[in-house]
Amino acid sequence: MKLRIETRYAARKPWVPTTRQVRTWVKAALAQAPRGMIRRNGSTVVSVHIVGVRASRTLNARYRGKDKSTNVLSFCGPGALPDGEWHLGDVIICAPVMAREARDQRKPLTAHWAHITVHGTLHLLGFDHQKQREARRMEALEVRVLGKLGIGDPYLT
Repeated sequence: MKLRIETRYAARKPWVPTTRQVRTWVKAALAQAPRGMIRRNGSTVVSVHIVGVRASRTLNARYRGKDKSTNVLSFCGPGALPDGEWHLGDVIICAPVMAREARDQRKPLTAHWAHITVHGTLHLLGFDHQKQREARRMEALEVRVLGKLGIGDPYLT
């Protein structure tokens, strides 16, 4: 599988992961893709955008009707592009919210970034947490992916 992960930084403070870290986390989540979702011929594209509070708030208000910034938003892509690439979608992560959450939850910042990047990528694969059963399945999957990355269960406090 050819995979292209585009990482765009519109915010770099207070701390953001490297492109290499983001790629590692996205690839780990994509390994959970249902059969046929990731193209084996041609390349699959995932875009990760790291933004500030204003951009996060604007997108969250426009697409979810919530007038506040949030840690992550995921937008499924159009699929097949004219050039043969498969655009799976975009993951938008708010750097200041991530820093605040990690501090408030007393979690290592890198581990929190890994968790939320995996979480957002799993949304692109169709996983959700609106219903309790879906949430349990998605959380278990996140814990398994993070465990393979050497990161502990984010749901334990």
